[in-house]
Amino acid sequence: MNSKEEGAAVPPQAKNSWGPFLKSIASFTGDLANMTAPPFILSSTSLVEYSGYWAEHPEIFVAPAKEQDPEKRALLVLEWFLTTLKQQYSSRNEKLGSEKKPLNPFLGELFLGTWKDESGEIGETELISEQVSHHPPVTAYAIINEKHGVKLEGYNGQKASFSKGTISVRQVGHAKYHLNKFNEDYLITLPSLHIEGIVYGSPYVELNKSSTITSSSGYVATIDYSGKGWISGKKNSFTATLTREGSKEVLYTIDGQWTDKFVIKEGKTKNELCTYDAKTTKTTPLYVAPIEEQDPLESRRAWQKVQEAIIRGDMETTGIEKSKIENEQREMRKQEKEENREWERRYFSQVEEDPVFTKLAALRDITSEADKTGGIWVFDEAKYAQALAKKTES
Repeated sequence: MNSKEEGAAVPPQAKNSWGPFLKSIASFTGDLANMTAPPFILSSTSLVEYSGYWAEHPEIFVAPAKEQDPEKRALLVLEWFLTTLKQQYSSRNEKLGSEKKPLNPFLGELFLGTWKDESGEIGETELISEQVSHHPPVTAYAIINEKHGVKLEGYNGQKASFSKGTISVRQVGHAKYHLNKFNEDYLITLPSLHIEGIVYGSPYVELNKSSTITSSSGYVATIDYSGKGWISGKKNSFTATLTREGSKEVLYTIDGQWTDKFVIKEGKTKNELCTYDAKTTKTTPLYVAPIEEQDPLESRRAWQKVQEAIIRGDMETTGIEKSKIENEQREMRKQEKEENREWERRYFSQVEEDPVFTKLAALRDITSEADKTGGIWVFDEAKYAQALAKKTES
């Protein structure tokens, strides 16, 4: 069968449900995240776990903290960001054969973990990810390396639509990268993406449009995503530049494929400084506590029965166990409404304004779009300290 035929990659047992699914997407109005997907493209992973893709290379994540020169620091932050793209947008495709629809996190769902460091040079890097809003769905996260004084925090949601066989996803929200030693901040905007290959039953992610990284030290990085580049003909292509704020002079360029190799060059001389190979650079595994030691709100404990059923291919049990969680959540929201109270987020708080965001966003005409993310969310150090104290007591 020609791989370009509709449903070519759909397993034989799922053929009957694929046609109706495509028709339902085409006529669906509202948020596609709420759609029921055919079992074979269901993932056993919750979307709240995706925050972990930001720091699967802890040594690259902390590298800017060791650099004294602000221009080179800005370049290292750009390089780190580019190294996260393969993990964020392609690793599931490679591991599972195609992009899968993740489980929709419930309000208050947590995903906690640590990238351990045996060398002692990097230090431990901690991940805190929490679903801070269910309508609209928004995940907030903080990634902290105390040894080097590096912190990433942010939040994001997605707005999806379907047209001509492709799901387009606009990401809302942003990330902030902070270096304690230099009291330096970087505001990162998120790329738009589209999911191709839906019609053939083998979905994969392609990035489009652009994203920027604006630093408080006066540098700006712009990343343009060209998808299947019309010049190179290669998918996942991009070009990036680093300039000084207000200047057109290109200090550095980076181009290539975010799933493969990219080359960093000096702007003026075009001298190649280094090449990064996304395929051969090893990731550091995230340590997550055994399920029996996890908090009831932690993702893998909460979804355990659903995940096991999906892995077994038992869709009846998947539906039953999924409904139990969803009904329990509905009851909790109902009770909160009756008692005139709101769910208390464990690690994050909603704020009227985030000064770091406001200052850097003004340089790029970026708006918070708080109406699309249930508010502006920041990592709450006091709540974090409180949660650590409780953990130590128990």
